[in-house]
Amino acid sequence: MSNPSGKLTPEELQALQQESMANGIAAGREAYQVVKHDLASEDTSLGFNESAIDMINERFTRQLRVGLMDVLRTTPKIQVDRVKIEKYGAFLSKLQAPLSVNTVKFEPLRGYSLVVIDPSIIFSSLDNFFGGLGKGSNPVHPGRMFTPTENSIIRIMLNIIFASLKEAWSPILQLDFTETAAEINPQFAQIADENDLVIVSRFVLSMDSNASEGTISIVTPFISLKPIRDLLRSRIQSSEENDAKDTQWREELADASGHAKLRLLVNLGHIYSSLGELQTLEAGDILFFKKPEFATGEIEGAKIFTAEVGNIGNNVAIKIHDFVQIPPIN
Repeated sequence: MSNPSGKLTPEELQALQQESMANGIAAGREAYQVVKHDLASEDTSLGFNESAIDMINERFTRQLRVGLMDVLRTTPKIQVDRVKIEKYGAFLSKLQAPLSVNTVKFEPLRGYSLVVIDPSIIFSSLDNFFGGLGKGSNPVHPGRMFTPTENSIIRIMLNIIFASLKEAWSPILQLDFTETAAEINPQFAQIADENDLVIVSRFVLSMDSNASEGTISIVTPFISLKPIRDLLRSRIQSSEENDAKDTQWREELADASGHAKLRLLVNLGHIYSSLGELQTLEAGDILFFKKPEFATGEIEGAKIFTAEVGNIGNNVAIKIHDFVQIPPIN
């Protein structure tokens, strides 16, 4: 670089351009490629199927149910919604205080996330924790603060949520959790700008069949998951490979089961008798019964088909008449 200003001279720029074009031609392709990009739009694709997050949420749901059952001695009903990507401002507009809004750092993910718990879940858990039926409470004033006892229940639930998240994410990433703030008004929890995209995982809980439903929402900034998109994408691919192996295993199992030998019993009829009559029977006695129209073919006591009994040459044989409809196993 001979230019004292530190910039490339026109001759140097021309030399770089010629070298780049020469390399492109040598590789058998064009040296330059124009890619259209709209600066006013934002890329809303994670670069992988959002089903990866749904799979994580399903594992989280199972772990959360077990964790709550161990502490509250009840089996809550948990319904998980499909993951949503929306603007942070739109998410906040749907919330109404008071809520347990917890700002959490998911290490090593970038930025901060939210764990939002409805007060109905807190109140029903508190009632259940002290031996109640988990009925919860009516809507409370927006400015009401949580009591120390309620905060203790929130702490217990957060520990269960963190442990469940850690287990759910473990096949992909080892997460650690650091709480930074707790609010009752979601407007005070600013983990992103209003127009920034966030990933919302929503879980609907009910501690009892008669208890009111509440939600637990886990909100993660969109940019937090972009650095690990390759991990999530590979997880989906490995899942598809496992599905192919499962299909092959089922086919092999079905083929092997097809060679299993079964004992088939042809039942010509039934005779009902008392114990006293059986005790008086002697050799040569004749028992009369009404022969049914068709005999039944049975395997381990289960009726498989009906059949006619006859002879073919010197052999006794049956002719299948109709198969019995076997009820499905629930």
